[in-house]
Amino acid sequence: MGGSFRDWIAEHREQIPAHPARGLMHAAFTSYLGLWYTLTSRWPLGTHVYDETWDLLVILDACRVDVLESVADEYDFIETVDSRWSVGSHSHEWLTQTFSTDYDDEIADTAYISGNGHTHETFVEREYPPDETVPFCWPNWRTVGTEQFGQLDTLWETAHEDELGVPPRAITDRTVEVARESEYDRVIAHYMQPHIPYIAGALAEDRSPTDVEAKGWKLLESGDADTDEVWKLYEENLRLVLDEIELLLDNVDAETVVVTADHGNAFGEYSIYGHPEGMLLPCVRKVPWVVTSAVDEGSFEPTGEYTKDADKITDIEDHLADLGYR
Repeated sequence: MGGSFRDWIAEHREQIPAHPARGLMHAAFTSYLGLWYTLTSRWPLGTHVYDETWDLLVILDACRVDVLESVADEYDFIETVDSRWSVGSHSHEWLTQTFSTDYDDEIADTAYISGNGHTHETFVEREYPPDETVPFCWPNWRTVGTEQFGQLDTLWETAHEDELGVPPRAITDRTVEVARESEYDRVIAHYMQPHIPYIAGALAEDRSPTDVEAKGWKLLESGDADTDEVWKLYEENLRLVLDEIELLLDNVDAETVVVTADHGNAFGEYSIYGHPEGMLLPCVRKVPWVVTSAVDEGSFEPTGEYTKDADKITDIEDHLADLGYR
């Protein structure tokens, strides 16, 4: 939304009288965001993925370090779960910081397969953080556009399923296809799980997600769900995508594969829920870092069904709504 002192005053003139404590905290937070982006757009904090060595980068959206550690023993490709500090605590922030003109050459030789709808506002609409209305902000973003990628596949447009978002098989299918047919130096596969909605049970039982599965931590924030129940669903959503990554690693050739996340997710730590932008809380900003490799054994044949249905172009607002952003 950017900096607008007039809009910021109008917004908090309504918020503060209605909810004084919450309104004042929000005013303080959005003021901080203006300063945060003014500084970090020039001097980013965190590990930039293009400064690391990898041929295939797998992004698990909203994956915490501790949740991956809790299931790591179930997967042979995970030997050690290390961690890094992300350059963003929100997908929009991560995308804007990661795909910078400072890395033009690397991006030009990257195929990015993404289920994340924030790619649209970042690379097509060229809209950058902050997403909140802030009283001031003088950022210096240097984010690329769609034309600067070697290849950019936005599967949220064609693979989105109502209430489910982009299922992990769509990302696997397209990534295998691209890896086999192209010769890019780097490939990025951006899965939407374990981010809400928690769809593992819904896919297994061919049904719509329950209210808790659809909203997850949002119901913790409102006090309408149990933490243990939501955490279990979060773990199952992670297992769902890790099963897909096992399939992916058996069907692409990549000497160095890194499995990481764009950001983590808070479950009530210091009264924080989700993954607000500009957040330094470790459970949100610290992300897993797993190094492995991949060999194409030819056990999976992509169908291409997730990229070819021109009649199924999803509206960006509908996509983000199913992910809890609207």
